[in-house]
Amino acid sequence: MTTAERNKLPSRTLLRFAALGLLAAVAAGVALMQRGPDLTDLPVMAAAPIILPDGSALYVQRHEVTVAEWNKCVAQGACALKLRTRADQDPALTPATGLSYVDVQQYVKWINEVSGRSYRLPTAKEWNQMAQSVLPKVQDPIFTDPSLTWASAYLTEGLAPRALKPQGSFSTSPEGVVDLDGSVWEWTQECYAGVEDGIASDRCPAFFVGGEHVAAMSYLIRDPARGGCAVGTPPAHLGMRLVSDKPA
Repeated sequence: MTTAERNKLPSRTLLRFAALGLLAAVAAGVALMQRGPDLTDLPVMAAAPIILPDGSALYVQRHEVTVAEWNKCVAQGACALKLRTRADQDPALTPATGLSYVDVQQYVKWINEVSGRSYRLPTAKEWNQMAQSVLPKVQDPIFTDPSLTWASAYLTEGLAPRALKPQGSFSTSPEGVVDLDGSVWEWTQECYAGVEDGIASDRCPAFFVGGEHVAAMSYLIRDPARGGCAVGTPPAHLGMRLVSDKPA
């Protein structure tokens, strides 16, 4: 072999760097394959589960989803609506509100994908079971005439302050679930079908929301004050809380 031919061959140093680069690429690929779910976004659940009438356990998020938690979903491109807070509000303590049913489904899908868990919205019955220890008792009607039932409801509802307050401003249930009696009504997965039954959730025009009184909202509504309440007095704010059938 001539000197010129030897000079065309790669040097040992170059071969060594190439081998190291290949090993680094393989190691990075293995790390990506072995990386598990992102546990930093796991919701904080209440200390104890809610025991339902059939004896099953329901694990409930301690607080409502906050603005800071919601905007993580936005930052990753999974939620479309970016939320903002006033200068005097802490995003980490302020409930995420102004959410439609479509919005909250985006968040549920995202949190399940990044966490590898199975979170969902509660049913209306589950929500009532969660909140029964902290909600005010149903008051006796002011008017006994059945034709004035609407007037009794109008005068006895609206006990909770309607201003949006930071988490922890209201009651805590014995299980450790906070603010179920607050000014945020929480979406459930239960369709308000009216006189019809068996409507698929992807075709449902309105869903029940959990709060101090029964209400159902159009699935597209973000601001109850602008209308869209299918039944009951319009809620103050629309937000969300996750539940799971399995412990964290």
